[in-house]
Amino acid sequence: MERTVTATPPGARGTARPAPTHPQPHHDNGHPLRVAIIGGGPGGLYAAALLKRLAPSRDITVWERNAPDDTFGFGVVLSDETLGGIEHADPEVYEALQRHFTRWDDIDIVHRDTRHTSSGHGFAALGRRRLLEILHTRCRDLGVDLRFRAEAPEDLPRTHDLVIAADGIHSTTRERHADVFRTRVTHHRCRYIWLAADFPFDSFRFEIAETEHGVMQLHGYPYAPDASTVIIEMREEVWRAAGFDELDEAESVERCAKIFAEALRGRPLKSNNSTWTTFRTVVNDRWSHGNVVLLGDAAHTAHFSIGSGTKLAVEDALALAACLEERDTLPDALAAYEAERRPVVASTQRAARASLEWFEDIALYLDQPPRQFAFNLLTRSRRVTHDNLRLRDARFTETVEREFGCPPGTPPMFTPFRLRGLTLRNRVVVSPMDMYSAVDGVPGDFHLVHLGARALGGAGLVMTEMVCVSEEGRITPGCAGLYTGRQAEAWKRITNFVHDRAPGTAIGVQLGHSGRKGSTKRMWEGMDEPLEEGNWPLVAPSALPYKEFSQTPRELSRAQLTDIREQFAAAAVRAARAGFDLLELHCAHGYLLSGFLSPLTNRRTDAYGGSLEKRLRFPLEVFDAVRNVWPGERPMTVRISATDWVEGGTSAEDAVEIARAFAAHGADAIDVSTGQVVADEQPEFGRSYQTPFADRIRHTTGIPVIAVGAISSWDDVNSLILAGRTDLCALARPHLYDPHWTLHAAAEQGYTGPGATWPAPYRAGSRRPQTGRTDAPKPRLSLGSGDARGG
Repeated sequence: MERTVTATPPGARGTARPAPTHPQPHHDNGHPLRVAIIGGGPGGLYAAALLKRLAPSRDITVWERNAPDDTFGFGVVLSDETLGGIEHADPEVYEALQRHFTRWDDIDIVHRDTRHTSSGHGFAALGRRRLLEILHTRCRDLGVDLRFRAEAPEDLPRTHDLVIAADGIHSTTRERHADVFRTRVTHHRCRYIWLAADFPFDSFRFEIAETEHGVMQLHGYPYAPDASTVIIEMREEVWRAAGFDELDEAESVERCAKIFAEALRGRPLKSNNSTWTTFRTVVNDRWSHGNVVLLGDAAHTAHFSIGSGTKLAVEDALALAACLEERDTLPDALAAYEAERRPVVASTQRAARASLEWFEDIALYLDQPPRQFAFNLLTRSRRVTHDNLRLRDARFTETVEREFGCPPGTPPMFTPFRLRGLTLRNRVVVSPMDMYSAVDGVPGDFHLVHLGARALGGAGLVMTEMVCVSEEGRITPGCAGLYTGRQAEAWKRITNFVHDRAPGTAIGVQLGHSGRKGSTKRMWEGMDEPLEEGNWPLVAPSALPYKEFSQTPRELSRAQLTDIREQFAAAAVRAARAGFDLLELHCAHGYLLSGFLSPLTNRRTDAYGGSLEKRLRFPLEVFDAVRNVWPGERPMTVRISATDWVEGGTSAEDAVEIARAFAAHGADAIDVSTGQVVADEQPEFGRSYQTPFADRIRHTTGIPVIAVGAISSWDDVNSLILAGRTDLCALARPHLYDPHWTLHAAAEQGYTGPGATWPAPYRAGSRRPQTGRTDAPKPRLSLGSGDARGG
């Protein structure tokens, strides 16, 4: 469970929606609704209690196939926001929960016989059975008909006005209408088992066991004065190597207790029909069909490592009850419910996916410095961040910073970083952004102002847009180039300005060739649309158009490959003379060199196509040609697309090998982007959504990386740097919004030291202005995100 700083008002999107507090006039079309609820878990029971309390005349029946005292799992964790919604909607349930909560504040991370403790997290849990008893009692008191050991009839949608399917991850209701809900289930790579200990942990405990078979981990937390939930998790291959696939339930439980004997104080573990399973992420394109609506795990699942299953189900019930009160018709209410909850759930599922993948790949991080490993674990879902962890436990965070090498009071983003002979004053990069504003490839006053302003804004490195190595290699008629001496002189004017007026900021050039994505309109005129006139012929690894309406390129001949390689080298010579501090080779986003790397765009049958080794051949030849003419003390980086976001394309594993190959040829860092290689891609957008690919490359190969992709705040940058997921962070849109983004980030953090020096003419404005009320209360710490595992 995570606490975030929030001033969001109750009921706003993303929070636990408070249902109406008192019985209201309801919109049941002149007669009381007949409601059937399938599934007697917390979500279904709470929905029943809410709906009955708000309109006592409603006929509400819950069908549960198990007995009333049957329950699976042990402890349940609820966030402050969820509890706030419950308190607002039904104080009696809230008071009953309060009486049974076990609370604690610390997270302990035990790794290689060392325990690291982070405080200030504020957890609250109770037994799942106790929770169900409270809800059973409340439902009976309100007059809900609870039917246990009863299978729900299939004709409920015909006999009832509303059917709420709260029948869990294996929902038969959902499966009955799978063609309508369009369910997608993703299976993951770890096995886990839910168990319990007969004593309370004094904190939330993560313990890592490095065994002869591989890495195993324990997640444990108290939920009663005499009990704790214990989850044991490991990769599938570790599970099999350890022989768990051949053990029965009792033998598995005994084996787990021995492996984690120290954490368990030598005590045994107990089970409750506990079996090893793999987690499945459930996503539905629709949540309702006619008068049937999905709720809780039937609609969506979120990995237990952020502990949001019960929280999401209860919040679904709150939102559904509110929407039924607010809307005049059932279809409108169900549509409003889904519209309100879907973005909240999607955000939670993204965080859960990041968390579960971190644990799947935990072996990558074991050799990190101990406290950095702990910080990495705590921030793994990207919801707990450097800033709110510093608010919770300043001592812990400062210790991590000191171990990382931050001078006292220095945010991680303002520590220097060295690439070959170039030392960057901070970790912020202005990402390459195509401006489409050159004339005949010549950068003009616009480029001087654009790049000069961002250099004055304090970033450690400012990158040009993709600078094309030939006229035919342009994306649009407005693309800048380095294929003439006139262009080089124009670039020298810009680099001179940066070096003279923004000392300490480096400027880099990105060289590329458009390949099959060239000869198109400027972005604001029609992105990727062919020019209406003045087109030039395109070339690519294979004769495949980017889109159906795109121009079909010619497949490059051996002679043309040689010519293009020489064009890159000649452009690099001009770039060096123009005074650039760093050169990046663009091998991403479906442009020419990227087209060679992806199996989706390279269908060649010669020495430059086929296996990954062959697909790498031409990009490496170009890299070598450029490195040979680029000054030896100046660094070179390579931007790659680490996934094509399409099945059969470049995979995360391929990206690691691509990075290794470029590093072996002398690349100083890999700039890790994704996608834009094929038009039918399906990216998984979200905050910092591309950083896991950079993280994997960094920890698998040891090569420095630049992370990009929806990194929008200085808190994100500090978090990613301090966790060791990247070495540099490249930001694009934030720098379009605010050219002085880096200096403003320093001001907002109260930092005035090295790495954040204001230009002399601007120093008078370096102090953050006071706006609005100065006596306004500070936002309170809230368990807003509800992640029950600290990440």
